[in-house]
Amino acid sequence: MSKIDEIRAEMMKAMKNKEKERKETLSMLLAALKNKAIDKRADLTPEEEYEVIKKEIRQTRETMDLAPADRTDIKEQCRARLAVLSEFAPEEMSEEAIRAVIKEVISDLGLTEPSAKDKGKIMKELMPKVKGKADGALVNKLTGEILG
Repeated sequence: MSKIDEIRAEMMKAMKNKEKERKETLSMLLAALKNKAIDKRADLTPEEEYEVIKKEIRQTRETMDLAPADRTDIKEQCRARLAVLSEFAPEEMSEEAIRAVIKEVISDLGLTEPSAKDKGKIMKELMPKVKGKADGALVNKLTGEILG
């Protein structure tokens, strides 16, 4: 079952249960997934579906962060939307798992004394391995910590 079918089924449930906020969020996510599929002119892969979901989560977080402090209605709506979106988001890698992959890449590259100069080489090999499973900013931060 593709994410589009899964989200459509959840949206139908929300409509039957008269959960307006949930239905609107699922509708927005469904539209984003369908638009991506139309742009691609083919069915989305699971990785592409997760990219779209993560993009929606990122945009909702930005909206929440940029909302004025006195606009609690916007912040509350964003929190509710994030709760629904996170149900469909892929499982994120833990910091320990990311560190293990970083160390694995360093050993694969044969770097015995990795330095900050090697960061570009390491990141080039590392990012395809963690793409869609870990936040790029966190991966960058942890790589910097390991390289010291």
